[in-house]
Amino acid sequence: MTTAIYNALSEQDKREVRMYGCTEAQMREAVEESLTYRFSGAAMYVASMLSDAQEMTAHDNGGQYDMMIIEDQRQLLNRAKWILFTYIMDRENG
Repeated sequence: MTTAIYNALSEQDKREVRMYGCTEAQMREAVEESLTYRFSGAAMYVASMLSDAQEMTAHDNGGQYDMMIIEDQRQLLNRAKWILFTYIMDRENG
């Protein structure tokens, strides 16, 4: 996301981008358009995300980009938690 686009976002959207790497609206769109979500459901979508986060730990870059990978993992795990809360737990409790 370019600086100009980021600066034009609302404070809430900026917070979401820092937490997830995208806005919640963008995340919802990505989830609901996903074939994994459509055919296998939210739990399988989250399992796939957790596998991706796990795979990120398996690569040794010789110290290069480690902070970027850690940030990507953090955001990926936050997205997985958001999907759990939004698509699984809220529906079970609602």
